[in-house]
Amino acid sequence: MADEDDDPSAAAAAAGKDDDVPLNDEDDEEDMDTVEVDAERPVDPLSLGDGPKVNGDILVAINNLDDYTEDDESRAEATFQYTVQNISRLKESSLSSACYVRNLPWKIMAMLRTSMNTPEKHSQKNFGFFLQCNGESDSVTWSCNAAAELRILNHKSDSKPLCRKIQHLFYSKENDWGFSNFITMSELLDPEKGYVKDDAVTLEVFVKADAPHGVSWDSKKHTGCVGLKNQGATCYMNSLLQTLFFTNQLRKAVYLMPTETDDSTKCVALALQRVFYELQFSDKPVGTKKLTKSFGWETLDSFMQHDVQELCRVLLENMESKMKGTCVDGMIPKLFKGRMQSYIRCKEVDHLSSQTEAFYDIQLNIKGKHNILESFRDYVTVETLEGDNRYDAGPHGLQEAEKGVIFLSFPPVLHLQLMRFQYDPITDNNVKVNDRFEFPEHLSLDQFLQASDPDNPADYVLHAVLVHSGDNHGGHYVVYINPKGNGKWFKFDDDVVSRCKIREAIEHNFGGHDDDVIVRQCTNAYMLVYIRRSHIDTVLTPVNEEDIPESLKNRLMEEKQLEAQRRKERNEAHLYMQVQVLLEDAFDGHQGNDLFDLDRVHYRSFRVKKLSTLSEFLELLSQCLNFTVPQIRPWPFNLRTNQTLRPTAIDLENDTNRPMQDIADGENPWTLFVETVDPENTVPALPPFEKDSDVLLFLKKYDPKSRSITYCGHVYVAIAERICDCLLPIFWERGNFPPGTEILLYEEVKPNMVEEVKPFTEPLEKVLDELMDGDVLVFQKHEPERVTHRNEYSTAKGFFRELFFRTEVTFYDRLSNSDPGFTLQLSQKMNYDQVANAVADHLGTDPYLLQFFKYQGYRDVPGNPIKCTYEGQLKDIFAGFKPKQSKKMYYQKLSIRIDELENKRQFKCIWVNSRLKEEKELVLYPNKNGTVHDLLNEACKQVQLSESGSGRLRILEIISCKIFNVLKEDIVLDCLISPGTKTYRIEETPKDELDLNQDEMLVPVAHFQKEIFSTFGVPFFVRIKNREPFAKVRLRIQSKLEVPDKEFEKFKLAVVVMGRQKYIADDCTEAVRIEDFQPQTIQGGSMQARPWMGLDHVNKTPRTSRYTSLEKPIKIHN
Repeated sequence: MADEDDDPSAAAAAAGKDDDVPLNDEDDEEDMDTVEVDAERPVDPLSLGDGPKVNGDILVAINNLDDYTEDDESRAEATFQYTVQNISRLKESSLSSACYVRNLPWKIMAMLRTSMNTPEKHSQKNFGFFLQCNGESDSVTWSCNAAAELRILNHKSDSKPLCRKIQHLFYSKENDWGFSNFITMSELLDPEKGYVKDDAVTLEVFVKADAPHGVSWDSKKHTGCVGLKNQGATCYMNSLLQTLFFTNQLRKAVYLMPTETDDSTKCVALALQRVFYELQFSDKPVGTKKLTKSFGWETLDSFMQHDVQELCRVLLENMESKMKGTCVDGMIPKLFKGRMQSYIRCKEVDHLSSQTEAFYDIQLNIKGKHNILESFRDYVTVETLEGDNRYDAGPHGLQEAEKGVIFLSFPPVLHLQLMRFQYDPITDNNVKVNDRFEFPEHLSLDQFLQASDPDNPADYVLHAVLVHSGDNHGGHYVVYINPKGNGKWFKFDDDVVSRCKIREAIEHNFGGHDDDVIVRQCTNAYMLVYIRRSHIDTVLTPVNEEDIPESLKNRLMEEKQLEAQRRKERNEAHLYMQVQVLLEDAFDGHQGNDLFDLDRVHYRSFRVKKLSTLSEFLELLSQCLNFTVPQIRPWPFNLRTNQTLRPTAIDLENDTNRPMQDIADGENPWTLFVETVDPENTVPALPPFEKDSDVLLFLKKYDPKSRSITYCGHVYVAIAERICDCLLPIFWERGNFPPGTEILLYEEVKPNMVEEVKPFTEPLEKVLDELMDGDVLVFQKHEPERVTHRNEYSTAKGFFRELFFRTEVTFYDRLSNSDPGFTLQLSQKMNYDQVANAVADHLGTDPYLLQFFKYQGYRDVPGNPIKCTYEGQLKDIFAGFKPKQSKKMYYQKLSIRIDELENKRQFKCIWVNSRLKEEKELVLYPNKNGTVHDLLNEACKQVQLSESGSGRLRILEIISCKIFNVLKEDIVLDCLISPGTKTYRIEETPKDELDLNQDEMLVPVAHFQKEIFSTFGVPFFVRIKNREPFAKVRLRIQSKLEVPDKEFEKFKLAVVVMGRQKYIADDCTEAVRIEDFQPQTIQGGSMQARPWMGLDHVNKTPRTSRYTSLEKPIKIHN
């Protein structure tokens, strides 16, 4: 909404939505009650206050949080007034002057609104009353959450003001909030109501605001603390980090962890030291990207909310491991470790079984509990083991017993996890429990200890309250901390820190329903941190700069300086260019085309101003290389049209004073070959180079015996000279050949194009087409007896042709996810056998005991297998790969020859043991033209049958956790459908299911919960007999499942026919009718539906998480 608008209705339309009432005229008065408050009796917490009534002036600033005060403009709450004159003639919107709360300007907005929302459909004039925040700001990034009470004051001494409450997140698009129909104009102007005096109305607002985001809120100035930046969804982590940071004894120990030699990118301890150091000394919010990077997290992990309790445990375990063997060894258990004893005590005999366990936090059930003490009582409640649930006391047999837990000791720092997120078996989901749950500022736990210590009572002071707003699918996390344990609280909301009252930190986070608009029901505490009163001075001991090792401070300071330098370089990057310099030694050993390998060469890099001249760069270069300027000459690399990269000449006479970016023609980075004099034969300058008559050539020697290339330097040659005069003597000298040796000469034109150069008696410019600086000549000793068509490597031309087809292939073990792989250089013209032999040589195995698989690049997983009869070449396997893409293949070692394997069919199925437990996945290799009988024979080789079993296997088709069919042994495997929604299961046939009488049959049984489509678990067969009572069938099922009587009572037995279930009565006296379980013909088709039995009970293995399916468990990988 605009500050001022000639059209009041247009201004109202721009205001967005009301708190409870839409701004549309038609809905102006829907569901909004008026709250009348006695002017002499302030309403807590929205007090009216006293003082002079001045337009826009502050009447009462309620900002004294215990012993501290804030600057006027940064206060948390205030009450201010605005008197609207000439109210009867109000037409345009009217704004008060600004009152500053949380450093933002707040104004009262009044306007006239017209609506048709009356029973008679007549137009009605209403008075609109709004609160505006930061209305004149152009920023779109700010936001501020606030609650307010809007009041129209009454001038009658015995009357009450008209009040309404709002709660809203103010931001650029919704910077005002209120009521377009606060009161009708007729009521407002009615003299009997007492709102108008001298044609003026006095409006009053009490506003209480959180510290804003996205504006210049100085947390350090207002609180002495700084916040943590949110990477996307890391508010849960920020809350935990602030809690650990203000556990001062832990912070001291973190600083003392030895990290001097650790990798700064992978060391979690160093990253945590860095975060703590910056939280202590920085003036601005601290980033956590280096910390999450040290965890080994990917970017996605920073946009996914995890469980705080799990992160706390994992982080403390990581620190405890890092502290071992150091001066702070044992600090984590010293601070957080308590001990409890779980026990089982028999009632009738003298037998006690107990076990002492350590704990680092306590999970408290809050459902149905009023406060912490009730939850602790529930935690230590004694459970009686009786009836079918009696305790097996060994030699005493089954005994009635008491099972419980007793605390032996509580730690100095007590972490209490409130179980706000619990599994709901009815919805098969985790849900958030928003019930009211109270916790005190001071807590005594002596009553829960086995033996309390009068000299050291278990009295605790609340130190931190971690709060979640939202539901089980997500939300926002903040933490309230009492840093010194003295009752002065601060709210840490990511990058914003503000002071708060103790009521806001504790009572407002109990949860549950509350009439107070400030308290939202979905906002409540989920983790509490208490500090033992006897340890509070030690745990919260001040951490000074002297407590931080000098080595750590120096390292962090160096990091900051380096980061500042990098930041400066990034900011000035547009002014600089990178020059990559290669000296001649970079060409030595190169075995490919051109002079060097772009992917492997090491440049000498120079950061040069774009506007600096070539002469300035040469001066810099001469100093770095320890030569004078006349002793060096730059040759920029040029990408030719034939895709070769060769040096070219610079006009040093005319280009010396030109800017570098002009000479480089905008190329960045710019790559140069820098020619220097020979360091061993120092001469004052390089020989002159005549650009018009000379040419720069690079020489390589090819050795057919070793099939290798040797770099032989460069040379200036006059283009008019003959090869035999100018180059042949150089070939003999640099090739170590006797004078007169016959030479073969080739020009390296481009990849897979090497042409022989002859005759030697002609001038160079006539023999070589398109002669240019940077051309590469390859020479070799002519040995006619070696030069044959069969030996492809006998000439340089053949060598480069083979080189063109050479490629690097990395092979990975298909069965090992962590296999680093190995790389081989292979020819793309190789066939299957040649590739298999090369890989087998590397692995030291038989090539026929290897199977190869293509690489699926888009999924980064193995693809289809490559048959050993594959007739293509290696290049055909990588036909879809990009030129620069790394080439990968997978292999698998076999126990049978590949040619035998390819005549078999891979078949995956699940092996289920006699106790209906899925043990493992079987991968079987029956013959392709085999039958189910052959498949079962293969399975017999991999499974262990029970000693008293039938020794016969069967295979079942399972669809949606129901048995669909038992496959006959004579079925051909080709008839089986590849597993999709279907699973094949192999099991040993129970003896009692082998030979059935005529009045008996096997019926499939499946587990379901409420709906027969919600099947789960492992289905099975049960034998039934005609006319026997269902009670016997039920006992048979219970015996097969090995479920205790007490639990099995909750199972309901149903017969499912044609998609409808019929429950069997609990007494199970009904008799089995075997005809009811015969296949049913589906109307209108030839298909038959087979009846089955269902067990309706709760699925105790929840399938869903309270987070999305994309979330992974929290892991710190380093």
